Amino acid sequence: MMFALTIGNIRHCLMGMASGGALAMLALGADATPAQINTDLPKMLPANAAENASSTAVSLSLQQALQIAVTDNRDIRLSRLALDTAGAMRTAAEAAPNPTLTIQTVNINPKLGIGSGKLRDKTVDSTWRIDQLIERGGKREYRSENARYLELAARHDAMDTERQTRITVSAAYFDLLAAQQRLRLLQETRKLFGQTQAAADQRKKAGDIAGADAARIRVDALRSENDMRQAQNDLLHAQSHLINLLSLRISPTAITAADSWPAATLPATPELENKLQQAIESRPDVQSAQAKLDAALAAKKLALAARTRDVSVGVQFEHYPTSATNTQGSGNSYGVSVQIPLFVRYEYQGEIRAAEIAVDSAREMLGKTREAAAQELRGLWESASSAQDILQRLTSQVQPAARQSADAAEFAFKNGALGVMDVLDARRVFRATEIDTINAQSDFAKAQTAWQISTQESKP
Repeated sequence: MMFALTIGNIRHCLMGMASGGALAMLALGADATPAQINTDLPKMLPANAAENASSTAVSLSLQQALQIAVTDNRDIRLSRLALDTAGAMRTAAEAAPNPTLTIQTVNINPKLGIGSGKLRDKTVDSTWRIDQLIERGGKREYRSENARYLELAARHDAMDTERQTRITVSAAYFDLLAAQQRLRLLQETRKLFGQTQAAADQRKKAGDIAGADAARIRVDALRSENDMRQAQNDLLHAQSHLINLLSLRISPTAITAADSWPAATLPATPELENKLQQAIESRPDVQSAQAKLDAALAAKKLALAARTRDVSVGVQFEHYPTSATNTQGSGNSYGVSVQIPLFVRYEYQGEIRAAEIAVDSAREMLGKTREAAAQELRGLWESASSAQDILQRLTSQVQPAARQSADAAEFAFKNGALGVMDVLDARRVFRATEIDTINAQSDFAKAQTAWQISTQESKP
């Protein structure tokens, strides 16, 4: 059973299949509106829906699969959590130091006592003090700048994770589509061999062909059974891989690819090198590496600013009353303090050197990322161009010739004008050509999609 879903409900239906939501979709019919689906679906779940959910096939388009992946893929979710963490670190970095309140009571003399009267009149020395660290040398600005660039790098990392996931999901989708078509081709081949074997048995009884020829046909028929079984296994693996990328908790056999192969054409690129350079600079991994370099530069400024002494300013109020038994009190008094660090042994040479090394490492990483992006993009373009040439040659020349040869061989065999080995060879060539065409279509679709995704402009 198969049915179509809208973008707004595809993920809801897939996640609900474990409780039988897909069967309720069938009850609504393929033409049900999104409002009907969202309103009526919970009311129409049959009691045994969970048991039958695995028998319902959900037909996904590539765009639907990509939208589900962007929302539910765990790698993308983790990258967004990392971005949230970077935002929290930026909030912490932009905050000024908090003041410190100190309350203490000293000079409690057990021998002389603390006197009588109210608590305020007790002969003890009480101090209330507030200290505030004053950062100098632009430390807060450099710390905030470093955190902003790290947050920007995390944002680009999240975008790069999404880019890579889109490429991976697209490849898995086309692998599934290819696995479906290979299985369909091998099922047709098995059916053809079944018919041929039946015809060969009849001709053997009539004495038209030898027993050895009939045995050869049976061997090829059995081999086609094995090929079909392997294709079924490959299909299950392709379904499982796609479901894992989409983070869906449904049966692997419940998902099928609905799209057809894209047209075997690449966009015209009269200025390929200029396009490559633009694509390299706009790639999120390159932009992330640039942001990390900027963050390292800000961290270097922060390390150099550590040589500028911070000042801690304090004010205090002291209350030390006197009594008849203890006349040492001073009454109420006030005080101020200033603390300045003395760089007599160490002036943050280690932190400054580490920051300089971090800048050099970030600069090297940026260059490495640019080179890797350039190689990847050129490789994607060459792969797409090569796959296009192979696919066009297969579809325009090799496939028609193989089909014509197979049809002629089948006709001649049925009329007794061709031997068994010749017709079997023609079938093998035709089947191999069809599988080569499917593989070429898959290779081109994956390379073309990866090129398109990798050359889209990054917008943080």
